[in-house]
Amino acid sequence: MTDSGYRAPEDVSRLQSRAFMVGAVALLLSLYGALSAPERFYYSYLMSFMLVLGLTLGSLGLVMLQHLTGGHWGIIIRRPLESATRTLPLVAAFFLPIALIGMKYLYGAWLNPEKLRKEPLSEFQQSYLTQGRFELRAFIYFIVWLLLMYIFNYLSKQQDERPEDRALRRRLKMLAGPGIILYVFAMSFAAIDWVMSISPHWASTIYGFLFVAGQLISSMSLMIAVVVLLARTEPFSAVLQRRHLHDLGKLLLAFVMLWAYFAFSQLLIIWSGNLPEEITFYLTRLYGGWGVVAVLVLIFHFFVPFFLLLPQSVKRSNKLLPRTALWLIFMRLVDLFWMTRPEFTSRAVPSWLDLLLPIALGGLWLGFFAFNLKQYPLLPLGDPKLAEAIEHHEH
Repeated sequence: MTDSGYRAPEDVSRLQSRAFMVGAVALLLSLYGALSAPERFYYSYLMSFMLVLGLTLGSLGLVMLQHLTGGHWGIIIRRPLESATRTLPLVAAFFLPIALIGMKYLYGAWLNPEKLRKEPLSEFQQSYLTQGRFELRAFIYFIVWLLLMYIFNYLSKQQDERPEDRALRRRLKMLAGPGIILYVFAMSFAAIDWVMSISPHWASTIYGFLFVAGQLISSMSLMIAVVVLLARTEPFSAVLQRRHLHDLGKLLLAFVMLWAYFAFSQLLIIWSGNLPEEITFYLTRLYGGWGVVAVLVLIFHFFVPFFLLLPQSVKRSNKLLPRTALWLIFMRLVDLFWMTRPEFTSRAVPSWLDLLLPIALGGLWLGFFAFNLKQYPLLPLGDPKLAEAIEHHEH
C-alpha cells in the first residue's frame, strides 16, 4: 500500500485551525481569572490539565496495549493514538504554570508552614512532600512518558519504512509489556503528587489506578469520535466497518467497568475500615452539594454508559457510539471536578473558569493533535496484520 491514499482529509485541517482559535481565545479570556483570582484559576487549571493529560497518556497506554495483544481494534486507531501521544511536549508545557506558580495555591497544606504547624505531617511525608522533590519527580515522570512516546512512534515509523522486517513487530511487543508497567507506575505516583497531595493527611493505595482507568476511558472515547469523523470522507470511509466500532465499543465498556470497580473498591475498603484519617475524603464528597455531584457521576459516568454500551446495536452505530464516547469525556471532567475541588471549597457550583479553562487547554490540545494526525498516513501501512484488519467480511 502507498501512503498517498491514506492521508488525513481536509476536515482535519479545519478541525486544527478551529480548535487552535477557540483554545487561544478561551485561554486569553481565562488570563483575566489568573490575574483577578489566581486561587480559583489554578483550581480550575489543575482539573483541566488532568483531563488533557489523560487524553495523552491514555493513548500511550492503548498504543502499548495494542502492540502487546496484537488486536485488530488497535490497528485501526493506532495512528490517531500515536498522534495523541505526540502532544506530550505540549502537555508538559501545560504543567509549567503549576510547577512555577500554582503550587502555593494548590499545595498549601504541605507548603505553608502555618498549616503544617496546625496539622503536622509524618516524618516521611515531610521529607517526600517538598517543592524541590515534587518538581524532580514531575521531571522524571515526563522523561519516562516522553521516552515511551519516542520509542513507540519511532519504531512504528520504522515499520512503515521496512514492512518486510518482521523483527520490528516482535520488538514492539517485547517493549510494550515493560512500557505499560512504567506508564502505570509513573502515573500512579503522579496522581499521588499532583492530586492526592492536595489533602496530604488522606491516602489510598488504589488512587493511581483510578486515574489510569479514567485515562483509558478518555482516550478510547476520543479515538471512537475521531475514527467516525475520519470515516465521513475517503479514504477512511472504505476502511472503518461496524465490526471495528463494535470492538472499540466493547473496550470502552470494559474500561468503564474497570473504572467503576476501582472506585467502588476504594469506597468499600475505606468505608468499612472507618478510620478517621481515611474517611475524610468521602465525608466531604458524599454529603450536601458534593453528594449531588457524586450521584451524577455514579449515574452518568457508570450506569447510563454501561446500559447504553451493552446492546450490540449501539456499539455498531456510527451515531450513538461517538455521542456516548463524547459524553464520557465530559463526565471525566465532572469526575475530576468532584475529586479535586472539595479540598478547596464546600460549594459544589462550577465557576466560569471551570468552563473556560477546559475549553482553552482542550482546544489547544485538539489543535495540536489534528496537526500531528496530518503528519503520517492514517493507517500503519507496514503492519503485517493491516490487510487482515481492514478486510471486509461483515454480515
